[in-house]
Amino acid sequence: MGYAHDYAAAIMQRGRVPMPPVDFVPNWSDGPRKAKYYPGVDSLPLPAADYPADASLDRAFGFADGAPGAGEFDLTSLSGMLLDSYGLTGRRLGVQANTDLSALPFYPLANWSRGSASGGGLYPVSVYWVSGPKGPVTPGVHYYSTRHHTMQRLLTGDVSGEVREALGGYGADTDTDQYLVLGIKYWQNSFKYNSFSFHAVSMDLGAAVQTWRMWAGARGLSVEPAMWFDEARLQKLLGVDGEEEGVFAVVPLKWAQGQAGSPTGPGPDNVSVRHRDIERSREVFTFDALLKMQAATSEHAPERPAPGALAPAAAPPVNPDLPLAPLPAARPMPGDVRTVLRRRRSSFGRFDASRPVTAEQLAACLAASSTGSRLGGDTGTGPGAGTGDGVRLAKLYAFVNHVDGLEPGAYEYDPDARELRLVKAGRPGEFLQRNYFLSNYNLEQAGAVLVPTVRTSAVLDAVGDRGYRLVNATIGAVAQSVYTACSALELGCGVALGFDNVSYIEELGLDATGEAPLLIMMIGNERPAPADFRYEIA
Repeated sequence: MGYAHDYAAAIMQRGRVPMPPVDFVPNWSDGPRKAKYYPGVDSLPLPAADYPADASLDRAFGFADGAPGAGEFDLTSLSGMLLDSYGLTGRRLGVQANTDLSALPFYPLANWSRGSASGGGLYPVSVYWVSGPKGPVTPGVHYYSTRHHTMQRLLTGDVSGEVREALGGYGADTDTDQYLVLGIKYWQNSFKYNSFSFHAVSMDLGAAVQTWRMWAGARGLSVEPAMWFDEARLQKLLGVDGEEEGVFAVVPLKWAQGQAGSPTGPGPDNVSVRHRDIERSREVFTFDALLKMQAATSEHAPERPAPGALAPAAAPPVNPDLPLAPLPAARPMPGDVRTVLRRRRSSFGRFDASRPVTAEQLAACLAASSTGSRLGGDTGTGPGAGTGDGVRLAKLYAFVNHVDGLEPGAYEYDPDARELRLVKAGRPGEFLQRNYFLSNYNLEQAGAVLVPTVRTSAVLDAVGDRGYRLVNATIGAVAQSVYTACSALELGCGVALGFDNVSYIEELGLDATGEAPLLIMMIGNERPAPADFRYEIA
């Protein structure tokens, strides 16, 4: 067993056995920027993005007819996808229960909204665009500057062959030389969460990719990430230190109106971005668990699992002996993806139990969550691998507090039949609040608390330590799906990692299946007439 098993066990126990360093306190005044800073590089402004009228959220989730993956990206659609997922879209300020409320009115600490969720609002994912000669710009490597919605040129020259070689054949069927490469600069998160940060950032990766999948799906485009590739080769290409920034995913883009030409081969041995990110923090710390997880999950990165390797780690089936709780048909999700992503935010203690969630709304949130439970990609399980044997890794449980037509209790969700099975009857509010560590939510006031689980140890046994990234990316994708669905349904939503994982294992009886509850997602109606300030910038 590799180190990832030890780290996963420590995460499960951290509510009872704190992870070192237990005395660490963030130095907020010396924190990093929320994006990388490359001074002196040229910038390419991205075009304004149109959005088709039929780009509905139902189509994004696969609930409506459409031809997924048939379309091709161009510069306009790439611009729109990046802006709506990770670009800054507005300023938020509201009276709520989070601990950073007192700081938000001050402009240097302003809270800028984005379409994707992120643990702690830190957004550590770095997006690079490697463009070859078939693309719309001079070939090279660009960094997506979220604050300016521009591409910053880091390297000029066709190095798309380097990415193609690093992928080892994944995505060859797209015949493309356009790639999005997703890195994570650890200090952007570890300055706050220290050893816990690897757990959080790998979920951030999944949230960002799931936003792309929904956005692209609504337009008939396809986004499927590769998560196994030669990571060291891409770190060298991007000019990043492997202990400071991990490369977590590569997305080949099917590109429109490409120029003729044969795919290029790998570049010279010394090809590398020479520009370096300038760190704001005067003092940067490293954390032993974080360094070990980066080393463990990158060691065998080029060794892609065989098709079907994840089958033994699939989410367990529902228990047919449990009492059935039928759900009505999921409520349709009105609106287009862009509008819904603009509205997405965390509730932070605004839930109001006097207005229950409807069973149709709950059914829609549960159905949406299942679209993120199969992240796909190159693991030998998704459509990108050409095997068609998609494995659902995540299973969902629902603690029902206030839902019309459903008795309070803990349920497990059957995504195929779209129905619930009662695990434990009774009001769960006291259990939920007792096992939550923070004071920014009253969980009893939520209509329901959704809990995704993955058989983490089984995934690691099946595909090795790098599977930890896949586990958490899948959970992040589920969370982003639920956030987006709640935004469409005009429900509040909040996601949290600060809870006693072991107590949930005991409450739901998960010891026998090896399922690990990895976050909690609260949904419900909010108090009317909130005190909010919103200023849209995109």
